[in-house]
Amino acid sequence: MFCKAGKSRSNPEQASRERRVGQGGCVRILTGWWQKPFSVSKNVWAGMSLASMNIPQVLGYARIAGMPPVTGLYTVLFPLVAFALFGSSRHLVVAADSATAAIFSSALSEMEPVGSAAYIHLVSAVALLNAGFLLVARLCRLGFLADFLSRTVLVGFLAGVGVQVSISMLYDMAGLDVSSHNTVVQFVSFVRAGVHMHPLSVGISCMACAILLCGARFFPGRPVALGVVLGALGLSWLLGLEQYGVTVLGPMQGGLPHFAVPVVSWHQLLALLPVSASCVFVIIAQSAATSHAFAYRLHETVNANADIMGLCAANAAAGLSGTFTVNGSPTQTAMAVQVGGTSQKAQLVFAAVTLCVLLFFTGPLQYLPRCILGSVVFCVAVGMIDTAALNHIRQESPGEFRLALVTMATVVSIGVEQGIFIAIALSLFRHVRHSYRPHTMVLKPDPATQMLEAVPVRAGEQTAPGLVVYRFCADLFYANCSLFAEDIELLLAGAPTPVRCIVVDCSAITDIDYSAASVVRDVLLRLHMRGVRVIFGRVASYALVDMERHHIVSALGEGNVYAQLHQAMASAEQTVAQ
Repeated sequence: MFCKAGKSRSNPEQASRERRVGQGGCVRILTGWWQKPFSVSKNVWAGMSLASMNIPQVLGYARIAGMPPVTGLYTVLFPLVAFALFGSSRHLVVAADSATAAIFSSALSEMEPVGSAAYIHLVSAVALLNAGFLLVARLCRLGFLADFLSRTVLVGFLAGVGVQVSISMLYDMAGLDVSSHNTVVQFVSFVRAGVHMHPLSVGISCMACAILLCGARFFPGRPVALGVVLGALGLSWLLGLEQYGVTVLGPMQGGLPHFAVPVVSWHQLLALLPVSASCVFVIIAQSAATSHAFAYRLHETVNANADIMGLCAANAAAGLSGTFTVNGSPTQTAMAVQVGGTSQKAQLVFAAVTLCVLLFFTGPLQYLPRCILGSVVFCVAVGMIDTAALNHIRQESPGEFRLALVTMATVVSIGVEQGIFIAIALSLFRHVRHSYRPHTMVLKPDPATQMLEAVPVRAGEQTAPGLVVYRFCADLFYANCSLFAEDIELLLAGAPTPVRCIVVDCSAITDIDYSAASVVRDVLLRLHMRGVRVIFGRVASYALVDMERHHIVSALGEGNVYAQLHQAMASAEQTVAQ
């Protein structure tokens, strides 16, 4: 579990308990998880609202997966409970997901007929393989991969998912069938299909959206969506909306799942390994992005490794209960936050409602209009586009704002999983770009205070006649070591007084790689040949280890490495004075 930022931990016993809970697992049940100070009634209402919106949605994901509709409900039964027990995120909803469903369905449909018993066994086997891969990822502590998702990337990611989902939901709202999985193609096709829209479905959708948006504006935290879904269900049953051309969910099977280990051959198991590996990459990336995005938005923290363990347990439960791969869903998590869920209690209520539906209410569910489902999801998706956060990023950092827009555009045009990986790559590239051209400066005494102040490196800059104090504000590695050599040459070539000593402020240098060390030794050799003494000051212990390993200390000579800058400058001033 994670806690609110800035929360007081004055009680040592409570702090110890929270540390154990932060590790995930069933420990939280034994350490007072159910006694956390949240409103139970609020989570009950949130769980019921979440069920009313998501139960029809997971039925649609079952159709994408090529599985019987009831298996969509199975994804929000035992897998949901498994993540609530073992995961860390308070808000992440782990259930059926369109991205992973599309991955395995396209591959498995070539191995067995879609919907057949053999196909269902393969789908469940993929879920179990996912659990195995996720267990390995947890043991290897791969949760650190989530650290490469910056807040900028997460804002763009959620905005892209919001645009993607809202466009796809327009089809259900207008009574149309989706013709493509690509969002751009969907939008173009929707515009062209204007004359084929079903007027009554459009009218119902507009009314539902108006109620939902007004409810979110004037009655935040109230179960407005639950009221809309139940009201539409009742009106559809009383008025027989299906006979007027309004598409409804239709009849579906009920009952509990049967636990069994899927039976596949060794040859099939080997063929499933790359399919499962692809799903696991998407599961880790999408779930981490979603949980961190909402943790940032709500000023909370999250334990990525515990979430991986929760995802492992959820997929194991899915594979054994005859359903398909589950994943952290951005849309369903946004729904949980929007309806006021404060912990996984809301998700457990969601699972309890699903159990009741499977046992008693699969009959009435057939009357729910698809346009109502589309309207609910559409309003949630629009709320995922955080325009205020995007505007703040644009004002403070235009470069990062462009990164957020690229992330959003990639998610919309290519896909969620590709958008995440491209965003991570762009974030790393941006970081390397800053390290490639770091700030470098010369320290000079201020005329008024005589305190050392930093000025940019320019020809002719000196700290004192014959003395230069140079600061390199990054680690030295193969890409930026040439800048170090160029700056030193520039300071020497344009010096008004011949430089007798250079002091390198190493306070920002924490690591030196092999290529950079070779360049530094070459620079030191050339300076010594010109009679210029070089002293390294503010050398940290870990940097000193690198310097000794790369023979930089021996190239400097004895007495030219200091832990403090003032010691290095005192020695340099003696050299200049001589």
